Amino acid sequence: MIYRGRSVTNEDIALIRRWIQERPHLSRWKLSRELCEVWQWKQANGALRDMLCRGLLLQLHRTGEIELPPIKRTVRNRIAERGRPEHVAIEERPFAGSFSELPPLEFVQVRRTSEEALFHSLLEQHHYLGYERPVGEHLKYLVKARGQAIACLAWSSAPRHLKLRDRYLGWSDQARERNVHLLAYNTRFLILPWIRVPHLASHILGRMGKIVSEDWQRIYAHPIYWLETFVDTSRFAGTCYRAANWIEIGVTQGRGHRAPTFEQTRPVKKMLGLPLHRRYREILCA
Repeated sequence: MIYRGRSVTNEDIALIRRWIQERPHLSRWKLSRELCEVWQWKQANGALRDMLCRGLLLQLHRTGEIELPPIKRTVRNRIAERGRPEHVAIEERPFAGSFSELPPLEFVQVRRTSEEALFHSLLEQHHYLGYERPVGEHLKYLVKARGQAIACLAWSSAPRHLKLRDRYLGWSDQARERNVHLLAYNTRFLILPWIRVPHLASHILGRMGKIVSEDWQRIYAHPIYWLETFVDTSRFAGTCYRAANWIEIGVTQGRGHRAPTFEQTRPVKKMLGLPLHRRYREILCA
């Protein structure tokens, strides 16, 4: 079987059975971590892929391939229990004028910092989709002018399967499984409603293209070679992305992932991408 890009053989399953038999005292948590060490199943920054391994073990357990030890304690899912972001009050200082009148911009990566709560609050209050907790690798940015937050951008791991993008890049299934972590997905982009500056959005996107890969390398120990996003065509035209040299890849059919019918159930969206390296296709298709 193939699980999240890893081939799981009969020998692997036999190893897991033997591991469980020889170490009956191990909890499921400890078992998955030891298997990650044996398989060297790690992220680029050295962190164990513990949650993926536990998902594999649970799938094998449910299909009867292995017998996991009993659950020793129930751990609360604090992520599922977490409510919507709390409101963080800030001073709203309206600004309307030309781009040349705007103070110099500062791009601040706020994940795991004291300003992360402000980032969550601004998206929850002012973005039409609200704040959504990301899964996997992700970064969060506040764009500031003289210390005042004027924009928010969220980036996360790219979806593993996107027909429009996969066709455009021309990579094989094997190359996609190996290299999809080298892509980042722009999940949220917000300029606060009291900021009115022509060309500000395209300028921010252009600057971000030079920042994201370096920060990803610093935090996750690998670069980013391709950025992508979707634009809801019922609300936006995607002009600021195209002005920042993003490429229009195509238009979705509005059916969503694994739709049960061929009828449109969601808004049609335009997909755009931005290569961050002149040899991006060669690298991603390797």
